[in-house]
Parts: sequence; structure tokens; C-alpha cells
Amino acid sequence: MKKRKIEIMDTTLRDGEQTSGVSFSISEKLTLAKLLLEELNVDRIEVASARVSEGELEAVKQITKWAASKGFLDRVEVLTFVDGGISLDWMLKAGARVQNLLTKGSMNHLTHQLKKTPEQHFADISKAIALAGKKNIVTNVYLEDWSNGMRNSKEYVFKFLEFLSTQPIKRVLLPDTLGILTYFETYNFLSEIIKKYPGMHFDFHGHNDYDLGVANVMEAVKAGCHGLHLTVNGMGERAGNAPMASAVAVIKDFLPEVEIGINESSLYKVSKLVSAFTGFGIPANKPIVGENVFTQTAGIHADGDSKKNLYFNDLLPERFGRKRKYALGKTSGKANIQKNLQELGLTLNDEELKKVTQRIIELGDKKERVTKEDLPYIISDVLDSDFQQKVFVKSYVLTHSKGLKPSTTIAVEIDGKLYEEHAQGDGQYDAFMNALRKVYKTKKLTLPKLVDYAVRIPPGSNSDALCETIITWDDAGKEFISRGLDSDQTVSAIKATEKMLNII
Repeated sequence: MKKRKIEIMDTTLRDGEQTSGVSFSISEKLTLAKLLLEELNVDRIEVASARVSEGELEAVKQITKWAASKGFLDRVEVLTFVDGGISLDWMLKAGARVQNLLTKGSMNHLTHQLKKTPEQHFADISKAIALAGKKNIVTNVYLEDWSNGMRNSKEYVFKFLEFLSTQPIKRVLLPDTLGILTYFETYNFLSEIIKKYPGMHFDFHGHNDYDLGVANVMEAVKAGCHGLHLTVNGMGERAGNAPMASAVAVIKDFLPEVEIGINESSLYKVSKLVSAFTGFGIPANKPIVGENVFTQTAGIHADGDSKKNLYFNDLLPERFGRKRKYALGKTSGKANIQKNLQELGLTLNDEELKKVTQRIIELGDKKERVTKEDLPYIISDVLDSDFQQKVFVKSYVLTHSKGLKPSTTIAVEIDGKLYEEHAQGDGQYDAFMNALRKVYKTKKLTLPKLVDYAVRIPPGSNSDALCETIITWDDAGKEFISRGLDSDQTVSAIKATEKMLNII
């Protein structure tokens, strides 16, 4: 049986940017547009609202110039308004060729916002569509507040759709603008519309105010809709839009009758980039893209994974460019620790494994986080084995004076030999790293690349609190984390770095 193709339109760059406090730069918009179309392989992207700002105009110009060179221009869309052609002139300046015309999908909006009759509104829309046609611009039409329209003024919605069926438009876009729909309403409303107008193309645009965005997406697909509007990380106004990663996984796993072209293995990468650009962290337990969602914590689960994958479901991390992890802490069993030891290439006998497991449980009881990279140290401590520390930051002098560049002098012992170096930097830690690079250069070794640096203290603490520095390193494409703890921020970073030096 031939599968029904569903278009995916990403509106992270337009509707997602309405997240409070979010504004993408021109280069960020262009970077994301390229990733969304080329790597994630969405069918269309909505990149801006017309007439917003000069910066927005320049961003769309750059996106359309790139898209035209790739043959993607018909996949780039702009939100426009019924404004006598002002939006269309803006689009022409920007080089865009597809407008998503915002109209009123409920009598409530039409009466109280526009203060017009349906006939007056339809006449204005007809002129806007005709003018777009003359300028060779393709038109899709948004019915703003459509979900409330179906609840409270269904007769108006169908009169509107009847009018649109006579117009030269490509798609009708049906948004749950205020995120009020239940999943059975989504199914019933869309089924009724699609049955009545089988020749028209309908997109569903869901919001997530009741956390029903993905459920509504499922029901919209079941009802026969032809396209979906999603955003990366569920970015958007208020509680956001239906999230891309979850919606894609649900469609692929539970709706086999339809087909989407999304490249699942790029979802995590794009998600992380959007998080970095917006400053909005991804919740650790967010499905598909959260840090913890492919981490087994309970020892019994790790044991089951080794015995016919008893605790796996279809959401295998490899689908999304990720790997399964096994957390170490007070609920860890021997199986969790064995999984981590395998990744490090370490083996222990049963008695040794029992002692290490007990120490990890003790550390977990104290709320100390234990990572895979900590294991050699724990083994060394518990078993007095050969996993001894080989690199020691023996001494350092950190200077920071107003008007002068920070500098550091360090003494590092490697395999029993002492090395001293001095360097300047943009900050004390940068100066420390510059001096450390000099040491490793004499040994003809390169250090891993620092890719993330996070500092935190316990909530509600004072200025004398212990400070934890968490650094993510990239060593020839393999990422790992090291942590340091001290009351001084720079010293905690140095401790995290010393741990890194021993890991490598």
C-alpha cells in the first residue's frame, strides 16, 4: 500500500522566535535555515513575519539568496498581512515567493479586532490574493484562531472555506492559535473539513498550552491533514508549539500509513544548536533530545539490557544520532558499572566489582554525581590498583590586575617529570590553558578542544559556597566531561582540567 506523504513545515524561525526573550541574529537564521532544509530535510520553512524590522528583511534576503542558489526558494515562506500590498512589497524586496497570509478564522476575532463583516473580510482577502498572483507570489492562507472558530462559529468557518475554495491558493493553514484543542476535537474538526473539501490542501498548526501538542498532531494526521507545522524544541509563544522531535518519532512509530521525509539522525544536533542560539536549555527529561532520556539509572534495567534488551523500546538512541548511557549513583547495580567499564576498556573480577559498586552507592547517597570518567579514580581509591594519577598540577600563580592581561605560571608533573611554563590570556583560566598548551607542546602532544564550560553553586548559597565547574571536551571527535569542585571558581576549573589530563 502506497503511503500518504505528509509535509512538515518548520516555523522555528518565525513562530518559534515569538518565545519570550528570543531573537535570532541574521547569521543564526541563515545557519538554521540551511540545517533545516538540507540536513533535517523539512519540506518547508517559515522564516519571518513581513514588515517586522530591517534586520528581519536582511535575514530573509540572505536566506532567499542561498535558497535560490539551491533550488529551494519555493520552500521558504513568510507570514504576511491583509494590508493593501505592503507585505507583498516587503516580500519582493526580500526575494521571497511564498506568502502565508494571516486572516481571521473566528467570528470573535473578526468582530472585535477587525470590526468587519465576513463579506468585507473576504473581499479584502480576494484582493490580496489577486495582487500576489500578479507579482508571481504563491499564497497559503492562515485562519487565525481557527480552533475557537470551529468551537463557537462553525458556520463562519465553513463560509470562509467555501470562499477559499474559489481562490487561486495552494494551502489552507489551520492553527490552534491559543492551544485550546483536545485531541478528539482536533480529529473531529479536521475530519469534517477534509471530507467536505477533498480537493484542498490543509495544514495543522498546533500549540502546546495543555501539553497536547503531539497528541493533536497525531489526530490531525489520522483525520487526513496534508501538512504539519512544528518547531525545534517546541519553541513558540506561551507554552510553545508542537515539538518537532517528539512529533516525528510518534508519526514514524505509530502512524505507518503516512510518510515524512525528516532525517531523524539530525534531530538532536539541530535541537542542541537551537538551544545554543536561544539560550533556552533543553530540559534533561525532554523526550528524544533531553540529556537523560537515553540514560538507564536502575541497575536492574542495565542488567535487562544485557539480556535480550528487556528495557528497550523503539526509541533507540542511535535513531537520533545519540548513544545509550548508564548512570552511576545510589541505584546503580553491577550491570550499570559493567556497561561503563566496557566503554572504558576496563575489566574487574567479581570481588573488585562488588567493592567499586559499594563505593559508588556511598557516593550517590551523599548526592555526589558519579561519571564514567570518575571510574578509574574510584577503582584506584578502592582497590589501590594500577590506575594511579600520572599528571599533577603541582603549583600555579594566578595574577589579575586592572589594566594588565591576566597571567599564570604553572608547574605540572607528568610521569614524575616537572614542567614549568608562563602565559597570558583573556582571563585567568585562559592564561592557565595557554601555559598548559606550552607544556604539552614540548611533549609533542595536543590537548582536547573545550566545547562547553558550565559553573554552578548550590541554590540559595552564599559567596563562600563550593563552586562546581563542568567542562565538556572533544578529543578527536569523542566528547567527555570532567568536573572540579572548589570554593574558588578558577581553581575548580583547574581541578576539572587536571582530571581531563589524566583521562586522556
